[in-house]
Amino acid sequence: MAEFPPLEIPDSGKLSDNITWFARALRAAGIPVGTGRVIDAIRAVEASGFTRKADFFYVLQACFVSRPEHRTIFSQVFRLFWRDPRYLEHMIAALSPMIRGVQEEQKAKPAEKRAAEALLDGVKRDLPEAEEESEETEIEIDASRTMSGEERLRSLDFELMSNEEMAAAKRMLAKLTLPVRPLVSRRTRLNPNGSLIDGPATLRAAMRQGGEMQNFALKARRERWPNLVTLCDISGSMSQYSRAVLHFLHAVSNEKGAGWAKVHAFTFGTQLTNITRHLATRDVDAALAAAGAQAQDWEGGTKIGTCLHQFNRDWSRRVMGSGAVVLLITDGLDRDDPAALEHEMKRLHLSAKKVIWLNPLLRWEEFAPKARGIKAMLPHVDSFRAGHNIAALEALAEAISRPDDAGEKARLMALL
Repeated sequence: MAEFPPLEIPDSGKLSDNITWFARALRAAGIPVGTGRVIDAIRAVEASGFTRKADFFYVLQACFVSRPEHRTIFSQVFRLFWRDPRYLEHMIAALSPMIRGVQEEQKAKPAEKRAAEALLDGVKRDLPEAEEESEETEIEIDASRTMSGEERLRSLDFELMSNEEMAAAKRMLAKLTLPVRPLVSRRTRLNPNGSLIDGPATLRAAMRQGGEMQNFALKARRERWPNLVTLCDISGSMSQYSRAVLHFLHAVSNEKGAGWAKVHAFTFGTQLTNITRHLATRDVDAALAAAGAQAQDWEGGTKIGTCLHQFNRDWSRRVMGSGAVVLLITDGLDRDDPAALEHEMKRLHLSAKKVIWLNPLLRWEEFAPKARGIKAMLPHVDSFRAGHNIAALEALAEAISRPDDAGEKARLMALL
């Protein structure tokens, strides 16, 4: 792709070219834009004119955006393409966060890096030479460059990752493990090193020895492995986090020697979908593509209570045996009746050995359980933890191995 033309609101002679370039940038950022929409956009803009920038924005949005989750990406691409007078410097700085002096420091916004990558596809990224900086600034830059790429990715929010960073993160997720300790059963079996006396076996041995009891038969409790059941929210607000968690779950389900009896996976948005069989596919991309094709409500709305009711009614008895551990991945922003949601969460909690809730909203220090759905769900989980980056998923091993681990639940329960 050649360099972009000047990016101000175009005159009528450059209208078609600029809107075409803009559509290509949207397509590279992940918004499906075809030729028909480009033609419709050009005609719509010609009809509406350029009296106000806000009108121009909403005309293009109406032509190119058909799904709510694409609005954020569209807004970022539009801002960088049409309205930012230093768009190229801004995009380069967004993709090179260690460089100072290119733009004012600011926190990255959701989808901003992916928008910048789409606009910089094929653009030469020659940075101007940095001005001489003070000694303190040089020390800061040197210190930041000592951090390894993997260490930075571990703490980076999935939503703020660029396409390249997300690809690297998925490779790291494929190497993660989630070991579990076996559960001690009430059933026993003969074991010469056991600590329990097996009375019937001891008496049978005595009968074979003429009625004289010479040795005690020993037994020990059996050990069994629990099931791992994952309920993953795939609504629009959880899309990027869900994809990362499912990559991690695919690695866990195909890990040998992890100890899980079986790994079950369900996705939910407006309906519940069992995607367990797809995780058995060795290729992670093929597995998630098949799961996405089956889950028709991907990036749609959220009805947590309705989906939990369907799980409790249709699947709980099939997959919750052997002391299952449940991973619930959702932000808890629900449109259902809070009372019904609380009832279904209580049923889920009673059926599980442990319920661990991963919520990406915990990445905010100011997070408080104010939403009705979160208030209804929080009392019925054993552990409440963040789930927005690789480090949070790595910490799952600790949460599962420690029965007393509650994460942030105690602190947030005090705020209810």
